[in-house]
Amino acid sequence: MRVSRRSMLAGTAAGVLIPAVGAVAADSAAAAGLTRRITIYAEALPGGLYGYGLEPGKATIPGPLLEVYEGDTVEIELVNLTDQRLSIHPHGVIYDTASDGAPLNASFNNPRETRTYTWKTRTRYEASGGFWMPGSAGYWHYHDHAMGTDHGTGGLARGLYGGLIVRKRGDLLPAKQYTVVFNEMMINHEMAPDTPMFEARLGERVEWVCVGYGSLPHTFHLHGHRWADTRTGMLDGAADNAQIVDNKNLDPGSSFGFQVIAGEGAGPGVWMYHCHVQTHSDGGMVGLFLVRNPDGSLPDGAQDAIDRFKQHGHAGHDMSPDGRTHA
Repeated sequence: MRVSRRSMLAGTAAGVLIPAVGAVAADSAAAAGLTRRITIYAEALPGGLYGYGLEPGKATIPGPLLEVYEGDTVEIELVNLTDQRLSIHPHGVIYDTASDGAPLNASFNNPRETRTYTWKTRTRYEASGGFWMPGSAGYWHYHDHAMGTDHGTGGLARGLYGGLIVRKRGDLLPAKQYTVVFNEMMINHEMAPDTPMFEARLGERVEWVCVGYGSLPHTFHLHGHRWADTRTGMLDGAADNAQIVDNKNLDPGSSFGFQVIAGEGAGPGVWMYHCHVQTHSDGGMVGLFLVRNPDGSLPDGAQDAIDRFKQHGHAGHDMSPDGRTHA
């Protein structure tokens, strides 16, 4: 899903999460955090799919990319506009059983029902005995946990998911953001040549949020670019010797993110991103990252590469809305 410039933080006009008036301190670790309230609508889409959106009639797959800073609390009013039982379940943040999003705890929306889910975040803190506990910062995700089965298998197979970023204050913010979800043999519920083509201009800072679902193991590979295998994908300084990667495992339920400078060292052009399980890339798990010239024009040869990609064949697979592959 492309976000216009970026889903800004802390109450900007373009923000996905809108701060409440004033700050709240849920506990000592959340001091100075804001309570951010947002309404998300779950609705049916064509082809037996479903999505989350910020307005009625605006649901997408993936759903909106949500961002908060460590210490913030998020109150999500989930409006179920469908005739299905569904929910919203987060990874990486703190919640009680009422906001679990799982039928085990009777935490879900019945058809046409509205329910509020509360997610909290915290900074790292020192526990008793001098041990340090981690904070919430990271690249996470959210998804349905109630449609079809008590594990939300039907919701995941039909598009109910999205990215979630918890930042540390002071983190470097990007110019562009993209969410990439590998789910069975699909990328953002599409197969090549219909997978998303993401774009940036040469030199722009681009953030990728990568999420895995389904029952298949994957890896995420980005041509022409590389990143540090750290929380942010960046180095902390000249002495940081973190491993540099351009391919990383993306198994079901896992997520990671990173930032790159578009075309740095490689130049403008059309670069593939794909699963590096060969039968998966051959089968249609591949998309394009178009790095335009600084003035926004197409680089030499880019249109030819795009045209060639549109002829991509995906080994005769037909993916039905229930996530099953048919020969």
